[in-house]
Amino acid sequence: MEGQETLKLASVQAMVLEQGMYPASFVTPVTPNILVMELIIGWLYPKLMSTYGDRGNVICIKRRCEWRGIPVSILPLDQGSEASEFCQADVIVGGGAQDRQQEIVMRDLQGAKAEILKTQLDGGIPGVFTCGSPQLLGHYYEPALGQRIEGLGLLDMVSKHPGPDAKRCIGNVVFEITASPLREELEEMIGEPPVVIGFENHGGRTYLQSVSPLGKVRKGYGNNGEDGFEGAFHQKAIATYSHGPLLPKNPFIADWLIRTALEKKYQEAINLQPLDDRLAPQARTAMLKRLE
Repeated sequence: MEGQETLKLASVQAMVLEQGMYPASFVTPVTPNILVMELIIGWLYPKLMSTYGDRGNVICIKRRCEWRGIPVSILPLDQGSEASEFCQADVIVGGGAQDRQQEIVMRDLQGAKAEILKTQLDGGIPGVFTCGSPQLLGHYYEPALGQRIEGLGLLDMVSKHPGPDAKRCIGNVVFEITASPLREELEEMIGEPPVVIGFENHGGRTYLQSVSPLGKVRKGYGNNGEDGFEGAFHQKAIATYSHGPLLPKNPFIADWLIRTALEKKYQEAINLQPLDDRLAPQARTAMLKRLE
């Protein structure tokens, strides 16, 4: 039995290397308990909500699973999806969109689809939502022109565009994660306070009510350029204006999503095999020096 397990591990490693998923020197041996686990990434409306490279968040989660030998599949959740498919996602990713696309999405994200998505996120399914998708998770979004777009009301916040002549919030953004218990869990993973680097480009301004902010802005606009908050955090769902894409620039968040999703699905503690991320901290350090 032990020999079969070793052979299975070697087969997975060979597949990872053969497909060019990760350089040989970067691959860490895969633990047997991870081999029997798999993840399904639910990608919200990928054709309508994936501006500014937000598809990179999906790719990052997928690759960091594959490099560890964790089978992963991507499930588009869009107009052609049945409501029941929203139950299958272990981790949910939503990107940004223009006002017109957001309106199309919300016409479809109604009824059973909306209720299942809310149930999933309220129940602790992890997710990351960027720019336009968090606006739709709030109570409403008021575009620069046109009628108010009603949201799901999952996050206690509202978003408003100040008008077509208003200056957009554009530029690099740096913020420190303050939301609990996310901050503590990330600090335990990386050994230091979690600081996020990203890029924001949004016309809407978000105003939080009772929902917790994701973090405190060090540089940039954040939610509205006024109160110093960035994003929101609910259960295990991360909402942010940070593009970049977010996860390749901050891979520790991707690993938190993977670990949280596996623990939620399989109801056991997970210790992810470390990857050789030596370049990521160097890039982040260089970027922080430029911005701060």
